[in-house]
Amino acid sequence: MNTPSHILVIRLSALGDVAMTVPVLRVLTHTYPELKLTVLSRRQFEPLFADLPNVQFLEADVQGRHKGFFGLLKLAKEIKGLSINGVADLHQVIRSKILSWHLSLTGVPIASLNKGRAEKKKLTHAKGLGLELLKSTHQRYADVFEALGLAIDLSVPTSTARKPLSSRLLTFVGNEPKKCIGIAPFAAYASKMYPLELMKEVIAHLDGLQAYRILLFGGGQEEIDQLTSWEHAFESVKNVAGALTFAEELDLISNLDVMVAMDSANGHLAAMYAVPVITLWGVTHPYAGFTPFQQPEEYQIMADRNKFPLIPTSVYGNKYPPSYENVMASIPSDVVIKKVLSII
Repeated sequence: MNTPSHILVIRLSALGDVAMTVPVLRVLTHTYPELKLTVLSRRQFEPLFADLPNVQFLEADVQGRHKGFFGLLKLAKEIKGLSINGVADLHQVIRSKILSWHLSLTGVPIASLNKGRAEKKKLTHAKGLGLELLKSTHQRYADVFEALGLAIDLSVPTSTARKPLSSRLLTFVGNEPKKCIGIAPFAAYASKMYPLELMKEVIAHLDGLQAYRILLFGGGQEEIDQLTSWEHAFESVKNVAGALTFAEELDLISNLDVMVAMDSANGHLAAMYAVPVITLWGVTHPYAGFTPFQQPEEYQIMADRNKFPLIPTSVYGNKYPPSYENVMASIPSDVVIKKVLSII
């Protein structure tokens, strides 16, 4: 097989999983500067790839013109016009499989993601026994490119400079020279979310030091309302949710000095820019392979597995036994505070 010179990279959703492709693609384009990539994803994710060299974006309008089987065939026809000579399916769902199959009929080599379902199932059924560290999702993505003849070393550092802040963003956050702490307190499932009363204790302590600017991230009206109430309660706190475009949020995230996040997308967004990320883990576990890119083990704060031995109960946090929904309450707020201060 000839090494491809123009690869279609498929990753359609979700935000965190799409964000995890970015540092991998950065290493790939750094290692192979002549390589051209076309990233196929949803339109709202386009800003994630804006800074990558030799990368163009193609929208997958799966709710519109590319909906259904015939819509995907229409998309495959659009892709053929781009002179693609390799496909990296980083998603492995029905849509990406249909596209890959159709393109393979023209002789284009295909490499697909191995999600490691068997070993992940074993991890979530450990039931208090020892846990095995699984391959990271980033490395699983890298393996797909290696299958196409493009091996990469994810430990090789690449440049991730802070993005310049527009006058609008400088006005939004203020010009006072303080280090910035990002806090993203929400997750898709309550079992992956630090109790709000404990997070409020963290914010109150950091705010009381009057040494930092604290930026809150989230989305959706209920989350915006909660973050706005904290903004009003604390002098050093600013709610970002609902106030900026996604591209502006990314610019702001790149300028953080530390991010505190759940096992969710915001941690991966910060890691794209080599921002230190403290991740709080509930019924999920970093050993499943979803730790933000190149973030050390000491930045991972986990619920007490002595009290809750069945952790991890699932890979995504959607499955857990009775009494496990609030496992993150076993993480004292002072542990989070000390970790933030030790990094910043």
